[in-house]
Amino acid sequence: MDDDATDNHLRTTGPHTEDRAEDRPEDRPEDRPEGHAGDHAVVLGAGLAGLLAARVLAMRFPRVTVIERDELSQEGPVFRAGIPQSRHTHVLWSRGVELIERMLPGITGKLLAAGAVLLDTPREFLWLSPADWFGPVQGARVLLASRELLDSTVRGEVLRNPRVRIRSGATAAGLLAGPDGRTVTGVRLRDGERLAARLVVDATGRTSKAPAWLTEIGHPAPAVTRYDSHLGYTSRYFEIPDDPARSWQGVYVQGRPDLPRGGVLMPLEGNRWLVTLVGNGEHAPPVKAEEFLPFARSLRSPALYDAIRDATPLSAPTAFRNTANEWRHYERLERWPDGFLVLGDAGCRFNPVYGHGMTVAALAAEALAKEIRTLDPERIAAASRRIQRRTSTVAAVPWQIATSEDLRYPVTEGPPPDRATRILQRYMSRVMAGANVDRTIAARFFGVLSLTRPPGTLLDPVTMLRVLSKRHLPADPDTTAYPPHHRAPAERGARRSA
Repeated sequence: MDDDATDNHLRTTGPHTEDRAEDRPEDRPEDRPEGHAGDHAVVLGAGLAGLLAARVLAMRFPRVTVIERDELSQEGPVFRAGIPQSRHTHVLWSRGVELIERMLPGITGKLLAAGAVLLDTPREFLWLSPADWFGPVQGARVLLASRELLDSTVRGEVLRNPRVRIRSGATAAGLLAGPDGRTVTGVRLRDGERLAARLVVDATGRTSKAPAWLTEIGHPAPAVTRYDSHLGYTSRYFEIPDDPARSWQGVYVQGRPDLPRGGVLMPLEGNRWLVTLVGNGEHAPPVKAEEFLPFARSLRSPALYDAIRDATPLSAPTAFRNTANEWRHYERLERWPDGFLVLGDAGCRFNPVYGHGMTVAALAAEALAKEIRTLDPERIAAASRRIQRRTSTVAAVPWQIATSEDLRYPVTEGPPPDRATRILQRYMSRVMAGANVDRTIAARFFGVLSLTRPPGTLLDPVTMLRVLSKRHLPADPDTTAYPPHHRAPAERGARRSA
């Protein structure tokens, strides 16, 4: 897969790449006037999607400017308002880790040195699926770190490229375009400044104003598909208590339609646990500190509650409710201006409970890299419509996963499931039940969930035979408080005192 024909690796040698920028004085950012658009790309938003897009564009554009509304700290990882969900659990699936490492070689080691961890899931977790407990099987690797650490580290690595700079504390207010609106020529900032660019990329996330901006220059707004399961998050940090007998690194208790409550516990740098409680509709978790533990105790297993009941809280609970799946279908528009792209959550966002947002951002950056690898800036701008369609396709699989699972819950608002979706839901219930007891099914299930394997992996004849051979297993059984391979705290304490 890694030969020149497919070019799965980002190309960083040869013409138009960043190592040539330092060889040509005329291409240095400080030697170009701000109004010169021909060699300039502007990325709106310094989240993960924007930073990775800037890294990729720097292979072809001598100058890349990232415009970020927030003031960015130079003192390391800190919370910022532009990523309000950063105080809740995030996971970077193995596919995302692999792609970001390709774009920014050595970054995984830097994250681990700063306190991030790479864990095998579900082997190193207590994971109660909607069907049953996963056994200690290896499914996929996940990188766990605070969003603040991840963004700060990625930003630092991207800025090592002299072609990229960030202007923080600046807000885009609209697009600049030619008289006929067919070409975007830059952006207008809120303070009135006009910033010329050959290419503008909107990576401003859930608050993107791109539909209104397109309308202003004579283009239609995209159609929108939306599914909202009314999932609520409430999260809190805890100090990790000493427990030499603890044999797991994280806990995930999933809800299901008959009890739509769940919770996840994950380790972070700084000897912290981040605990996020989740629930749908009227089961949304409370925000009051005194109600946090009782909600944790109400889950399908006491494992998460037992872990934190005597742990020291390090923060007050924080809520997040904006969790709907929403796809703005820019890829369907027949008219699209040259020189404009929309990436990341600005185009398609998912219910964050499935943990796909950051990995999809990396997949979109990879798709962008493949599309522009042989193009100069002018041809990249002219190919914007094709590039928009290609980068949008990476959302298809995680969208299917998120929406088909959300549609299991009666409170979900959105287009009703068609017959194919209902059949898929029934089959995936069988897959989940089989994955709890069959290592082969589990490996393939987590390969798809981590976006490493295509969904067809679960539909090939060998997998289907293994899944159907487990049809005697109930899809929603009563489950034990703890998995067979892990004893409850009281049992472990009794064993130590014996």
